[in-house]
Amino acid sequence: MKGKDIGRGSGYKVLQLLSLSEGETLMIGGKEVEVLGLITKEDYAKGCCFQDCPVETEEALPSQVKLTSQRYKPFCPPLLAGEAKISNKEEKRTCQPRHNPNVPGALVMPRPSHNHQWSNNKSGLPVVDVVVDPHLTVHLRPHQREGLVFLYECVMGMRADGRYGAILADEMGLGKTLQSVSLSWTLLKQGPYGGRAIVKRVLVVTPGSLVQNWGMEFNKWLGRERISVFTVDQDHRVEQFLLSRHHSVLVISYEMLLRCLEQVQNVDFGLIICDEGHRLKNSSVKTSSALSSLSCTRRVILTGTPVQNDLQEFYAIIDFVNPGVLGSTSTYRKVYEEPILRSRQPSCTEDDRTLGEERTAELSRLTSMFILRRTQEINNRYLPPRLDWTLFCEPSSLQLQIYKRLLSHRAFRACPQQTHTHLTCITALKKLCNHPALLRASAEEKADRGSDESFFEEDMVHFFSESYTSDGMDPADSGKLSVLRDLLQTIRRISPSDRVVVVSNYTETLDMLQDLCGHMNYSFSRLDGHTPTSQRQLLVDAFNSPYSKYFLFLLSSKAGGVGLNLIGASHLVLYDINWNPANDLQAMARVWRDGQKKAVHTYRLLTAGTIEERIFMRQIAKQGLSDTVVDLGKASDHISFTTSDLQDLFSLKETPSLTHDLLNCNCNRDGSLSVTADEEEPVSSRPCQLGRQVGRGTTTNKHPSMSELMQWRHYSGDTLTFSDPYLDHARDHITFAFQTTVSHTV
Repeated sequence: MKGKDIGRGSGYKVLQLLSLSEGETLMIGGKEVEVLGLITKEDYAKGCCFQDCPVETEEALPSQVKLTSQRYKPFCPPLLAGEAKISNKEEKRTCQPRHNPNVPGALVMPRPSHNHQWSNNKSGLPVVDVVVDPHLTVHLRPHQREGLVFLYECVMGMRADGRYGAILADEMGLGKTLQSVSLSWTLLKQGPYGGRAIVKRVLVVTPGSLVQNWGMEFNKWLGRERISVFTVDQDHRVEQFLLSRHHSVLVISYEMLLRCLEQVQNVDFGLIICDEGHRLKNSSVKTSSALSSLSCTRRVILTGTPVQNDLQEFYAIIDFVNPGVLGSTSTYRKVYEEPILRSRQPSCTEDDRTLGEERTAELSRLTSMFILRRTQEINNRYLPPRLDWTLFCEPSSLQLQIYKRLLSHRAFRACPQQTHTHLTCITALKKLCNHPALLRASAEEKADRGSDESFFEEDMVHFFSESYTSDGMDPADSGKLSVLRDLLQTIRRISPSDRVVVVSNYTETLDMLQDLCGHMNYSFSRLDGHTPTSQRQLLVDAFNSPYSKYFLFLLSSKAGGVGLNLIGASHLVLYDINWNPANDLQAMARVWRDGQKKAVHTYRLLTAGTIEERIFMRQIAKQGLSDTVVDLGKASDHISFTTSDLQDLFSLKETPSLTHDLLNCNCNRDGSLSVTADEEEPVSSRPCQLGRQVGRGTTTNKHPSMSELMQWRHYSGDTLTFSDPYLDHARDHITFAFQTTVSHTV
């Protein structure tokens, strides 16, 4: 049942298998095997035969099962039947819908099926309509109404028998918080059986920077007079919540949950909501174990990125919301993960590819019952336009000199063989891409304290003392910092009222950007891991205020890259790149959210030809894996990481854009295609197109994981003008650019 090979037989054994019937036995691999039944090729290809507990909805049940469930209805006490007299007036009141289901625009939840009533209504209470509070309904957009119905069906066990978990995987900015608030309020106040509430208390677990934000969201949509939310911080402890009967919702951070796990376990929560639930991508970490130890079965994960790096992480969050639905870890790996990944390899056979597609389809079918995902395209009609730029910045001569010196060092040449040095070398190259002074400071620090990792720091300190005498952060020494400096100057000159968010993964980089602000007299606010939790929302509110005095908001992607609404800004710059595409996408979504009034410009900065471009390509491959499993039907591109890929990380190619080179694109580097002698009509303004025929029947080839980039406009550094006026002043330091526009839907 786990899909494991327990033994292999000879050709004679294979022939013997073909002649066996049910009940017969044979020896394979030293084990006596009895044939219990036949498996169809279709069931094997899909992996259905390896599911111990297949997920089936009522619609998928055989007709005789449905008839049986309808024939044996639960016993109903005579006093509760028909127009029987009910002496308790309060009981009579609760048997009515809380809100009028016949009002135009009312959002009425689906009624439970006969099977659901037989399993969950042992008291024989009458079934009443569950109607979402009209105070919330007026704020719900169509996709949010759909999402609320989905969540309700999942946590009530209506979509899959015995399964009460759900994953709301909408992309950022689609209102996952509002849908969760509406679900919590509905379950706290009403239910389908006699109108009784489904849950008494709700637990919301969230990153520390969003604890206060969740409290504000509950109060924003419901008002303080309807619900009382207890947010755990330095001044408000879980013990106070335990003693209070007034609060029905507890909001706590993941870190605080671990500290107060024993107290939280003493509370009978009816619903758990895990915001940014991709934190639970590893079932062995303490946070996942702590949440799994809670007795609550109704579990909801909110995440814009259900698949971040690999399918094992996807399994972890699925198994948290609905334990056992995909079998054990080993079964899942053997039945789904390995065939799917094998089919995505460039060298896979046709049989491997077919089996992988079948298993992908089956995995998507199983998980689609309790995963709902919508993309940001829904938001186009509600938000102003957004321009996304990926800018390839020319490295400075100093950066190129140091980069080549590092790659020639024995520590870097030995990286493919010495695995313990990989991360140190990668970090050194990433710091160099941000600014040489960051690498210098790190090298001097490690050399001074005699760190075990200082295998090339002494050489670097000696090199810097000879070649790099500047004490400050000179923007001219970094291609990206030069682009950022020019970009900020242009924004300040063209649109003095606009504000900018600058995001980085590293505190040292934020220190450097802070020095730049001081040098250029820019007022700024900063949020990073050292910012007290109680102060974070205050900083956000002060920046978003129409009367804010700040021009810049320096943001750490690790401390505040998720959940925060920074709609006071209309420009966002992602200064450095992360291996995990979800982190960058989350950070870039801080500005283009509900409440934004201005057109939004986002800029992702990459140093051309360096390790940052290669990380960017890995991001694209990982996003392709997510699309294949979560958004079934999209093309599946291979994702693998070989020794040659690792060695390729430690290389340098002096080119305007290595990414564009791999696309083998025939554009004029301005978003239009070249006109050839054999073409009958001009294509001067036609955008780059994937696989477009060029010349006599030849077709352009591209890197298999990067087809989406072909839909973006391409700009080279020598283009006469960008479509974004803010970039014209920084043109001298930009070698290439990709640009796409997200605009209103008509």
